[in-house]
Amino acid sequence: MPNKATLEVNNQKYDFPLFVGTENEVAIDVKALRAATGGVTTIDPGYKNTGSCLSDITFLDGEKGILRYRGYSIEELAEKADFLEVVYLLIFGELPNAEQLDKFHTDIKLKSVVDDDIKKIIDAFPKSAHPMGVLSSLTSALTAFNPSSVNVDSEAEMYNAIIKILGKFPVLVAWTLRKQQGLPLDYGDNSLGYVQNILKMMFCKPNENYVENKIVLEALNKLLILHADHEQNCSTSTVRIVGSSHAGLFASISAGISALWGPLHGGANQAVLEMLEAIKQDGGDTKKYMAKAKDKQDPFRLMGFGHRVYKNFDPRAKIIKAEADKVLADLGVEDPILGIAKGLEQEALNDPYFVDRKLYPNVDFYSGIIYRAMNIPVEMFTVMFALGRLPGWIAQWREMRLRKEPIGRPRQVYTGENLRAFVDLNKR
Repeated sequence: MPNKATLEVNNQKYDFPLFVGTENEVAIDVKALRAATGGVTTIDPGYKNTGSCLSDITFLDGEKGILRYRGYSIEELAEKADFLEVVYLLIFGELPNAEQLDKFHTDIKLKSVVDDDIKKIIDAFPKSAHPMGVLSSLTSALTAFNPSSVNVDSEAEMYNAIIKILGKFPVLVAWTLRKQQGLPLDYGDNSLGYVQNILKMMFCKPNENYVENKIVLEALNKLLILHADHEQNCSTSTVRIVGSSHAGLFASISAGISALWGPLHGGANQAVLEMLEAIKQDGGDTKKYMAKAKDKQDPFRLMGFGHRVYKNFDPRAKIIKAEADKVLADLGVEDPILGIAKGLEQEALNDPYFVDRKLYPNVDFYSGIIYRAMNIPVEMFTVMFALGRLPGWIAQWREMRLRKEPIGRPRQVYTGENLRAFVDLNKR
């Protein structure tokens, strides 16, 4: 393979080096493009062909359906790892041994108490407020109770900031749900595991003994692992670019939550359930809606099928489909919405139109089904996504700051008016 790429502009040739990643991904290094050419830049809306950084965290091959965290396959991690092990792996680069994991969990628990004044902020929101707006605001508000900036050259300060957000964020997630449902806010139980405690904080009732469901616990553990990182997506890129201004970790995470809120990103699993609800209201005829999805003249869009990055299959969907089947069987849920979902799934997996185009159900489709079965409100689905994505955001922020990456500042190609003379008000 050549070690350079040649670009010709106005009959002048310029050579730029090629960079090859550890998985043989090839990129043209255009850092010197503008200086070498006297002002020429690239234009790439949506950054579909632009690498914004070098990263050691996540490898994704959409054509082959591969997803790996720090070199470990998503399939093996989902089968064998606990979510907190994956959190440690993503942030620090290696799987923890038993002593490291125990200390990590202990340290997180010591920082899990949220200042009681945060309750005043959450009380100010009406019950109708969208949970993602509440979560973003509460996360940003944590900066008021942790005002000092993080010295990234201090390993101790970096570690302290990381365990603080890992300890407090699940509490904010649980409080967001409980606020919506009119339940008293719960601080959790430090005798429980990380994911166990999340479920208890969310679902324990003040007048009942909380009973843990092992199948639901395992499903949530896998869901959180599957969502933990996904390379340079919209919210992760947001966290990195906000952090590149040397904004703190909490502020950067809050910005990532806002980016995740959009229906084209983290809101996709909410959009799936809203689509299913609309199909139900129209009689629940799945064949009718599959026909609408195939009709190019019909504006209907089938949510939860196919993926912008995965051109073959979403490896996470295969894993979580099995968990969805287990959860539905264990809970014995009789829900017409879930019946419609299963009907659409079977139609798509057997219809040549969808099979030929590789439009398989993706992770958003199955995660929505599981959250629905767990009795999590549809508005909370993206909050659950944020809970899983938190370690990826932390890892990406930490990597960016430790590498001292420059502040993000994309270029543009101006398409507005040329220089114009000002016209006085009385002459316009």
